[in-house]
Amino acid sequence: MDHTLLAVIALITVALIFDYINGFHDAANSIATVVSTRVLTPGQAVAWAAFFNFIAAFVFGTAVAKTVGAGMVDLKVVTFAVIFAGLTGAIVWNLITWYFGLPTSSSHALFGGYAGAAVAKAGFGAIIVSGWTKTLVFIVVAPVVGLVVGLSLMWLSLFVFRNSTPRRVDGFFRKMQLVSAAGFSLMHGANDAQKTMGIIAGALVTAGYLKLEHGQLPIPFWVVLLAHAAIGLGTLSGGWRIIHTMGSKITKLQPIGGFAAETGAAIAILAATQMGVGISTTHTITGAIVGVGSTRRLSAVRWGVAGQIVWAWVLTIPAAALVGSLTYELVHLFGPV
Repeated sequence: MDHTLLAVIALITVALIFDYINGFHDAANSIATVVSTRVLTPGQAVAWAAFFNFIAAFVFGTAVAKTVGAGMVDLKVVTFAVIFAGLTGAIVWNLITWYFGLPTSSSHALFGGYAGAAVAKAGFGAIIVSGWTKTLVFIVVAPVVGLVVGLSLMWLSLFVFRNSTPRRVDGFFRKMQLVSAAGFSLMHGANDAQKTMGIIAGALVTAGYLKLEHGQLPIPFWVVLLAHAAIGLGTLSGGWRIIHTMGSKITKLQPIGGFAAETGAAIAILAATQMGVGISTTHTITGAIVGVGSTRRLSAVRWGVAGQIVWAWVLTIPAAALVGSLTYELVHLFGPV
């Protein structure tokens, strides 16, 4: 087996480890509300979410994967060392934020790590500015859209069921939360797994095993299946520290609120996925939860916790970029990369 093939296999393995940690880290996005409202037990919830994470492979395209793989960093400067360093930056930041129970974006950690490694190799000219525009805009837009849609759905639900008894409302939305949790998990898998697909496809192009088709990055279906399987297994493991933060520390949720938050976030992520934007599912669902909580009263949201989360969001891309850059420089010490 030649060295190039061994390097590609190693990089695909590291990418799938990141994808697994992405599912583990972001499991809270899919199941925090359905667990906090006691619609499902934690074990049932992760199995439900993991299943829909995986079947998203058969439902959606690969527009996000193509943006991540070839639209953010110039592939001419991408080497195995750049990909490895970028993945390392994302993995390290994800593990740090998981330890502290902070729901940060795995997507932005990946973008930051990848960019930091590319800049360490070739300077800021390696960055494709147009590919970053949507991503940076959506750092702000995603939680706002999640908040507005979650808030609107909550008000609509309260209006429609204004004459119903609390028992009837609770029973109905406990069933509907199964649907909303499935929808959100489907969109989480569709958007987040594609980021790993883009990195793997980029490695295959770098090695010469794939060629760009009319400037577009091809995504083989076996790569799609591997990425969805890895994120699904990660979700199945569950990141309980972050689930606690999302499910109970930001605000207290009832089934009607859980349904509104999950559905609102899923709608926002669907729109971004169709546009090929690597949106943060974490930012979106957090915004939706804040929006739902604020329908009762502003003091129902623990703004101190929300503030800590926002600071972690702000730091994610530069922190992961720093780790990616340092990792590249470390690898560079062992020879030309």
